Amino acid sequence: MRIAGIQIPDNEKIDIGLTRVYGIGRSNVGLLIKQAKLDKDMRAKDLSKEEVSRVATVLNNFLTEGDLRKEIRENIERLKAIRTYRGIRHMVNLPVRGQRTKDNARTRRGKKKTVGALSKEMWSKIEQQQKV
Repeated sequence: MRIAGIQIPDNEKIDIGLTRVYGIGRSNVGLLIKQAKLDKDMRAKDLSKEEVSRVATVLNNFLTEGDLRKEIRENIERLKAIRTYRGIRHMVNLPVRGQRTKDNARTRRGKKKTVGALSKEMWSKIEQQQKV
């Protein structure tokens, strides 16, 4: 079954399968299924074409996939443009939501880099790269 450009496996329950759509989580699925008048325990392969079209029309009421990604990207760009604290954290690729950065934040900051004293060998390599 294919809904909103996302392939949902046939043997998956419809309430779990719909969470594959970006922007639809476990809390939104309940609303979506209720509005589409479906049973949450149904499997994707058991849905008729009429039921699939009902799910698709109800899904149009939700902000999903490309539209949601675009809105999130625009919100981040707006924060950067007005130079808010959060926007600056996005710019310098640091955690935005108050996490500590002294010890952790490796996923956001990347691999550890040694800062400070360099050996003579490292200095010679750097000098050679600058000459080229």
